Amino acid sequence: MPSTAQKAKKAAPKKVATKKSAAPKSSLKKAPAKKSAKKAVAKKAVKKAAPKKVAPKKAIKKATTLSPAQKAVAQKKAAAAKVKAAAAAKAAKEREAKAKAVAAKAKAVAAARARKERDAKAKALAKEREVQRKAREKAAAEAKKQREIEAKRKAIEAEKARKQREIERRNLEELRREERREAEERKRLEALERKMHSKPYANDPAFLDELRGLLLETREATNQQIVVSESEASEMLVDRERLEYDDEDGSSVASDIQRDQLKDYASALRLKIDEIDVALARIDDGSYGRCDECYEPISKARLLAQLPVFTCVSCRASV
Repeated sequence: MPSTAQKAKKAAPKKVATKKSAAPKSSLKKAPAKKSAKKAVAKKAVKKAAPKKVAPKKAIKKATTLSPAQKAVAQKKAAAAKVKAAAAAKAAKEREAKAKAVAAKAKAVAAARARKERDAKAKALAKEREVQRKAREKAAAEAKKQREIEAKRKAIEAEKARKQREIERRNLEELRREERREAEERKRLEALERKMHSKPYANDPAFLDELRGLLLETREATNQQIVVSESEASEMLVDRERLEYDDEDGSSVASDIQRDQLKDYASALRLKIDEIDVALARIDDGSYGRCDECYEPISKARLLAQLPVFTCVSCRASV
């Protein structure tokens, strides 16, 4: 029958084994933690190592009452237990190291992940900033373009307004010039109308009486000249019918030419009599002495020198 010390020695390794099998699970479960993983592994290692150190002491104390053979067996078992405890401590240290490595690796992975997240966030932020910058630039460009379009539109409207004002100013000037021309034309026509109905020597009845006397004398003398010319032409016709002319010397032709000249002269004298009658009528209404072309007064010297006369020297020269 085994003793209680042997049962304790056999039971101790089983507890350690259970703890050994449980240790990796706990370490694997708590590996992602950063600071708490180290503390938990250290506490578990201490708890596992404590029974291994205590078990040999209890076995030795209980074995003091045993025989030397049993003591030897107990010592061997204690030595074996020590070796196992050392192996368990070593395994615990390895597990702790492994847990630390896993924790470090997890920390590195977490740091890498965090770094990637930070980089991703930084890239996203930079991209967002770039998008915002481009949006601001685009908005600024659009605003600038809109301002340019607005400025161009205002410039075009201002130019149109200026051209419209210039057209209105020119139209107003043209209207004023037209009004001045019309006023001048009215004045000219009024002056011409006054000239056409003017009586230059109405205030000098003595001069008009003198002209009337001269015109009457001229008319009488012209009538006498007409009578003489017509009588001479008639005598020449009678002589041509009574006498026989020699066609060889051309007497008949010369006589016909001279007779035609007398007739033309008589016709011109009749026209002069008609002009004298017109002049006498104008003297009666006071308009004689006015030029028929420019409606300006004819000089007295010309009126006395030529009877009758209806144009001034300037207008007569331009005919």
